[in-house]
Amino acid sequence: MFRKQLLELLTDNPMTVVEIATALDEKPADIEADLRHLFKSLRHLPWRAVIAPARCRRCGFEFRADKLVKPGKCPLCRGSWVAAPRIEIRSQ
Repeated sequence: MFRKQLLELLTDNPMTVVEIATALDEKPADIEADLRHLFKSLRHLPWRAVIAPARCRRCGFEFRADKLVKPGKCPLCRGSWVAAPRIEIRSQ
């Protein structure tokens, strides 16, 4: 049931993990675990996950796409002005 809610919420609507947690009244850590499970389930459905990775707004460093939560600091410039990754579900 919960994966179905995530699918409906993220379909053509990019959101961060914190925004999803707020919308569903859950903890961000729980959302991250459920998203990873949803991504595995999407392999068998006509949908795909599109992740805009986190990036430093100071120097432009882009983090790996598998990191779903906002990092604390940039490894290059040590700045904390990091944009959170945005997750979206699109049909194939």
